[in-house]
Amino acid sequence: MSGVDGQDVELRQLRWRARRGMRELDQLFTRWLDHRWAQSPDPERATFRRLLACEDDRLWRWFMGFEHAEDAELDALVQRIRGVPAD
Repeated sequence: MSGVDGQDVELRQLRWRARRGMRELDQLFTRWLDHRWAQSPDPERATFRRLLACEDDRLWRWFMGFEHAEDAELDALVQRIRGVPAD
């Protein structure tokens, strides 16, 4: 499998994992994947994967601004994702 094919497979898998069943979270994650994933450095991609492993209720509180993630990398990425403009 070539690198490009592998990246396509990974992106499809991430899109599937990003489906949370909450429209707002789904839209935020999808928008970030569409607009930022391709140019994101490896450390940011790793942080995104860690973000997807978090519980939905925690993600909801972070993205809605009710709480901040204790992990500085997660919190910074949440803020960047929140800042991606809507289409």
